[in-house]
Amino acid sequence: MIRIVGVNKKFNSGSLDEVYALREINLEIREHEFVTVIGTNGSGKSTLLNVIAGAIFPDSGSIEIGGKTMTRKRDYQRARYVSRVFQNPFMGTAPDMTIAENLLMAWFRGKKRYPVISLNGKQKSFFRDQLSQLDMQLENRLDTVMKTLSGGQRQAVTLLMAVLKTPDVLLLDEHTAALDPKTAAQVIRLTQKFVTGHKLTALMVTHSMKQAIELGTRTLMMHHGRIIDDICEEERQKLTTDDFLNKFEDIRKQEKLTPSLIETLKNQYV
Repeated sequence: MIRIVGVNKKFNSGSLDEVYALREINLEIREHEFVTVIGTNGSGKSTLLNVIAGAIFPDSGSIEIGGKTMTRKRDYQRARYVSRVFQNPFMGTAPDMTIAENLLMAWFRGKKRYPVISLNGKQKSFFRDQLSQLDMQLENRLDTVMKTLSGGQRQAVTLLMAVLKTPDVLLLDEHTAALDPKTAAQVIRLTQKFVTGHKLTALMVTHSMKQAIELGTRTLMMHHGRIIDDICEEERQKLTTDDFLNKFEDIRKQEKLTPSLIETLKNQYV
């Protein structure tokens, strides 16, 4: 479903602030795989999602989604294939529109015409059924304006919008990081339900070691713009949080990095 070959990305090229965000990324993700991605801050996790989504273009290399070349297609040109949920619960929706209007916009995602913002009884009934899956008592609040919802409610609706028209690829960019633990757990349950129920191909960046180990079918570890490990489901089932930290410790020894890297990881993941 996703094929990335030789992708590189630098920011501030040629200046003193030059940063290599991605270095020779080669990655294949099969249809229906649910892949989690972990790494230190600045390791290239979000940049990887950005080049898949079309928010930024790579400096070199190629990207295919569903067998179609997407390397130089903008994010809006990939909308019918790729859905994304951001870390910030207030991104990805129109705040001054109602829940129903946002869902209708999501329903028309990828269409070549502007939708008429008007709902009939059949559409309202469908949206109520979809909202009931969230277990947040939103099914009878179709006319509620999005910006009045709590962060957790809004993130749950955003997730629903992302899968309302089944995408080829679902990108999740630390989508529970800004939520309290209880709400985050609820959104993670919904994520598992939607990914499994819709048989989605999903790529999820997370700062939670627990999520990285327990969710999905495969885990990528990134560091300094590179994928340093690709852990299959069978191997992952045998690993603990300490095992993951030890993997980063081995990288530190190989690259002679400062011990502060491990302290950073412990603060982020444990």
